[in-house]
Amino acid sequence: MKTALPFAALVIIGAAWGGTQPLGKIAVSEGYRHFGLIFWQTALMGVLLVTVTWLRGRRLAWDRRALILYGFIAVVGTVLPGIASYNAIAHLPSGVMSILISSVPLFALPIALALGNDRFHWTRALGLGIGLTGVTLLVLPQASLPQGISALWVPVALVSSLCYALEGNLVAKYGTLGLDAFQVLAGASILGALITAPLALTTGQFIAPHWPLGAPDLALLASVVLHAFAYSGYVWLVGQAGSVFAAQVSYLVTLFGVIWAITFLGEGYSGWIWGALALMLAGIALVQPRPKALVPGGALGQDASG
Repeated sequence: MKTALPFAALVIIGAAWGGTQPLGKIAVSEGYRHFGLIFWQTALMGVLLVTVTWLRGRRLAWDRRALILYGFIAVVGTVLPGIASYNAIAHLPSGVMSILISSVPLFALPIALALGNDRFHWTRALGLGIGLTGVTLLVLPQASLPQGISALWVPVALVSSLCYALEGNLVAKYGTLGLDAFQVLAGASILGALITAPLALTTGQFIAPHWPLGAPDLALLASVVLHAFAYSGYVWLVGQAGSVFAAQVSYLVTLFGVIWAITFLGEGYSGWIWGALALMLAGIALVQPRPKALVPGGALGQDASG
């Protein structure tokens, strides 16, 4: 039972996180724009995570170094990728967005090598090449994307992956000042809301929800709840089964993102897109460090990367 729990948690977290892409598609379906959506996303996440932080008996740090950290996470980890992803998902199928977001490890590897966070290995270089081949299958063949959708939105969507990869590598290199994941994301969410509120107001993108809430409003609310649940579960899973095992959730996020898009949005894909999915997942499998097997009765609380 103890061995099965991390695997069950991995599936549940992947399913929850995978659902945020179709919800994002619904959120932009009636004209909502990026700054308004990011404001409500960060504001609601801030409220949820500050509450979680207080319930855990901790508080947020507000010194200069902490504010710099929060600001970096807010801009590089939320605002910039949010602008890219909300604009791209208004044009690309939700399932394609789920495939593209899986490219984070492909961007993370060369950044890690440049920063000295990782060492070169031919196997992982091969994985990088395979994953990038998967991206080209979404861009080059004219029959890959549905008719009328420009492939130019694919590199726009990849800006999100690049931002997440840069964020993860810099946090890995310089740390989080002794703050835990909930404290950092709570502080970043608050700053993200403060940054995007004036941008939403000055650009006319501010969203003033009206009762009863429409489908885009409910989709945004559900996305925030799922993200907070999945993120909390991910942090718990890292402590239970190790960071490398927990990182395997990226495969499930992609797969469930495609499954939910087919199930709830009625999306259909060409053979090129299915081929891209297979190549992207194969590339990630080679790029990511391999986790140690979970041994029944073993110490699941130890870091599997050790």
